[in-house]
Amino acid sequence: MSELKIGEISKPRFEFRSFGRSFEGQAKRMARLSLPVPEKVWERQSVETYIVSRTNDINNTKIRDGKMDIKTYVQTVEGFEQWNPLMKGAFPISAQVLNHEVFPAFNVDNLPNLTQERYTLAEFMAMVKNHPDLQAVTVEKLRYGYMVNGTICETGDVYINGAKVVTINSESTEVEDLQKTVLECGLEGVENINYLQAIKRVIGMIDKPLAN
Repeated sequence: MSELKIGEISKPRFEFRSFGRSFEGQAKRMARLSLPVPEKVWERQSVETYIVSRTNDINNTKIRDGKMDIKTYVQTVEGFEQWNPLMKGAFPISAQVLNHEVFPAFNVDNLPNLTQERYTLAEFMAMVKNHPDLQAVTVEKLRYGYMVNGTICETGDVYINGAKVVTINSESTEVEDLQKTVLECGLEGVENINYLQAIKRVIGMIDKPLAN
């Protein structure tokens, strides 16, 4: 098995993640079990905009620093979700990319009629705001990185449109390493909730609570 390195592009990873009010005990165990990690991932902050759709749960779209990133759900193995990159693009973005890659990922009807060759971020966000089945959500993240059993781990505070929730995560190309990490960190039986699901639950687009 090749060593998995934080920040390195590798083959698609499987992921366990959950969201709730507190994972204090599990987070302490994760920190104690962790190997030393690069200083650049000790603590990371970011502000991102997720675009959620009422009719789509398989494509995860976010914008950070003027760049769009879409990942698509592939499969679930032993309870762990695998996601692959679907597209990456920077604003201003072409109408062709919007028509053939971005809007199809939302799986919505009544798409806007694009009359320009390229669109700025502000123009794209206006289209999102005007669509009844799309919603832009501001997500602020404060994340702390770890490495347990060769899996990339993190805990963090996440503010979804200002509402604070806590997240805990482990991801790897190897399902067996994830299983071991989930067990050792005390996360067995905790619901696996991805960002798309968590955001929808917090804003009321999905009528379901978080893990705790």
